[in-house]
Amino acid sequence: MGLSTHILDTHLGRPAANVAIVLYQHRDGAWHKTGSAMTDSDGRCRTLLAGHALVAADYKLHFETGPYFHGMQTRTLYPYVEIVFTVADPDQHYHVPLLLSANGYSTYRGS
Repeated sequence: MGLSTHILDTHLGRPAANVAIVLYQHRDGAWHKTGSAMTDSDGRCRTLLAGHALVAADYKLHFETGPYFHGMQTRTLYPYVEIVFTVADPDQHYHVPLLLSANGYSTYRGS
C-alpha cells in the first residue's frame, strides 16, 4: 500500500518542514537507495517510494536533521537520524514518524 513519514519538532511543537529524507532498501547484503524527498510544510513526506513498489524487506529512512537545526541556528547532537524497520506485509501501509528535538528523538509505527 505504501510508505509515509512525518517529522514533528517536539521542542517547538510544530512540523519540521524542508528536511531531506533518503529511503534505502537492504538487499544482497547492502543498503541500496530507493528514493528521496523533502518534508512538506506540514512535515510530511509521502513520495519516498518514487514509483517503486513496497516489498517485504528491511528499509532505512535517513533524515538530514543537521541542516534543519543549522537553519534555525540551533546546535544539535544528531546531524542525522536513521530509522531501520522491517516491512513484513507490503499490502499494509507503513507510516514511520519521527519525533525530534535538538537533543533527542523517538519513533513509532503510526497509522
